[in-house]
Amino acid sequence: MRRSPWATLTVLALAQFIVVLDVTIVNVALPDIQRDLGFTTDGLQWVISAYTLLFGGFLLLGGRASDLFGSRRVFVTGLVLFGATSLAGGLAPSPGWLIAARAVQGLGGALLSPAALSILTVTFEHGRRRTIAMGVWGGLAGLGGTLGVVAGGVLVDSASWRWVFIVNVPIVVALVAVTPLFVRPFTPHADQRGFDLLGAVLGTGGLLAVVYGVVRAEPVGWSSAEVIGCLAAGAVLLAAFVAVEARAAAPLVPLGLLRSRALSTAGGALALNGAAFLSMFFLTAIFLQQVRGGSALRAGVEFLPMGGAAIAAAVATTPLVSRFGTRSIQVVGAVLNVVALLLLARAGAHGSYVTGMMPGLMLFGVGIIVVSVPAQIAAVAEVKPREAGAASGVVSAFYQVGGALGLAVVTTLSTSRTNAVAGGGGSPVDALVAGYHRGLIVAAVFAAATTVVTALAPRVAPTPEQIASGAVPA
Repeated sequence: MRRSPWATLTVLALAQFIVVLDVTIVNVALPDIQRDLGFTTDGLQWVISAYTLLFGGFLLLGGRASDLFGSRRVFVTGLVLFGATSLAGGLAPSPGWLIAARAVQGLGGALLSPAALSILTVTFEHGRRRTIAMGVWGGLAGLGGTLGVVAGGVLVDSASWRWVFIVNVPIVVALVAVTPLFVRPFTPHADQRGFDLLGAVLGTGGLLAVVYGVVRAEPVGWSSAEVIGCLAAGAVLLAAFVAVEARAAAPLVPLGLLRSRALSTAGGALALNGAAFLSMFFLTAIFLQQVRGGSALRAGVEFLPMGGAAIAAAVATTPLVSRFGTRSIQVVGAVLNVVALLLLARAGAHGSYVTGMMPGLMLFGVGIIVVSVPAQIAAVAEVKPREAGAASGVVSAFYQVGGALGLAVVTTLSTSRTNAVAGGGGSPVDALVAGYHRGLIVAAVFAAATTVVTALAPRVAPTPEQIASGAVPA
């Protein structure tokens, strides 16, 4: 049966679209989720962190699974898991149920996303056709992030927050039905060496323990046995993860890759970039609704200038990287992020959105892209062509995991400031504003750290091939 490669691309791009859509569509629903299910302020961040941690922690395992078991089979498995847990999240009766559903949904995304990318690279030969396909893939992914905030607002205001999850179900059902028609089966690679499930479990478990310890520090104190025990357990699990990876025949994270200065600094920059982005998005979505009194739809529309600026920056950044190299462009992006977050940290409960918030949001949209695109390109610049896929997977995992860890730190410090102001007699609005400001200052510290990491990076002047290999959305 002959299958059109462009029909295959449509299926793959739509699947990636809903994975990216799900990251942003949930943010504008957070206040309604908190009210309906009774989430605590510090517990609410797990709606985001559970997804990103499992997605990042199992992303490399998903890529290996597609090699071992066949990319179409793993792609469909990931889709089914993603759809089923979307339904479970939409029907969630309690905070624990929703967090569990989001965690397994992240695992579904970690299976389908690398499998889809693997199918795409095999379907389109190297050259112009693959470049066009990658452009469509990346463009739809970016569009998913931008449209997610508006779609989330429409669904929350017109129906219920539950529909931000349930909306995935008919899309997934349709994609599962048409995949056998438009995506050809791929023979598993029999020569692949093993399946490092232990590494994925140890790494993800260690990160979950650390994040949980950081989050619990605000209500019970840093010196509590619970917090110290969680952080210690996380450290032990992560040490065991490194030991396993160093001895594994086919490690999830090839530690030898991290000896590349370009890749290690790119990974660090993306981790800090993810921390700043997820923290800003989380805090601002709540601020726009609970402090400034906007609806979910209005909050989504107010995020649109940031998305538009990010899309424009993505178009402009690659030619600049070709001309000036990766390091200088990344440093400029990190500085833009610091300035943007400090501008946003001046916003109050009242005042003009156009002059008070929109400039910071647009500047941040540019800065995030101007850091991430050169970092993704630099990550593959010093590795062998056969290791480019592994390098891209490593830095993508860095971005997701860094985002989850950063969000935990920012949420904890923001909540402690909110509680302190409220406990001192401040009004609920003043307390939320104070917490928002502190959270953005901490996010600005992450952005400032990004400038240091990128300043230490080598200056990479990438070839067109390296740009094509590296410019894949994280």
